[in-house]
Amino acid sequence: MTEIVDPTIPVVKNLLLLDSEGKRIAVKYFTPEMTSVAAQANYEKSVFAKTARTNARGEAEITMFDDVVVVYKFLGDLMFYVTGDQDENEVVLYSVLQAFYESINLLLRNAVEKKTVLENLDLVLLAMDEIVDGGLILETDAATVATRVTMRQDGDSSPMGADMASNPGLVTLSQAFGSIKEQVARSLLK
Repeated sequence: MTEIVDPTIPVVKNLLLLDSEGKRIAVKYFTPEMTSVAAQANYEKSVFAKTARTNARGEAEITMFDDVVVVYKFLGDLMFYVTGDQDENEVVLYSVLQAFYESINLLLRNAVEKKTVLENLDLVLLAMDEIVDGGLILETDAATVATRVTMRQDGDSSPMGADMASNPGLVTLSQAFGSIKEQVARSLLK
């Protein structure tokens, strides 16, 4: 992460998506002190241990942990986390968390569970990239994030991928990968 010039700009330390056992599904770290996978795994285990017994299913919860503000929410069998420095605004971190889980909910059509997330991991990672880049918050509107991830136009109100026949140039990343996979499989079978 590059050094932020203006200290008033809100900065996110990391985005974590863990399963109900605290295992990593998708994570993004934006701080230089978390460069090794072992350090990240220990951090994730600690955060999970601190928050696992709380009831953050209805509303998001906020806690302090090792001089870090942790804002988190459980949705289905997944745990969504956003962290920032101890002096970071909790409301800003909450808006990032809300964009995080609502955009995933939109992208997966309300089927937010571990299996579906793993099947659509490309969409989840793209959504994380659209929300925060290098620790800087880019977007907190879940609909905008979902639109950008699926590469749809803002005025398009059709369901994800339903307008492919009318606009053949509009393809999601997962559809592009699926097409490539089919072409490689066909070439190997020849």
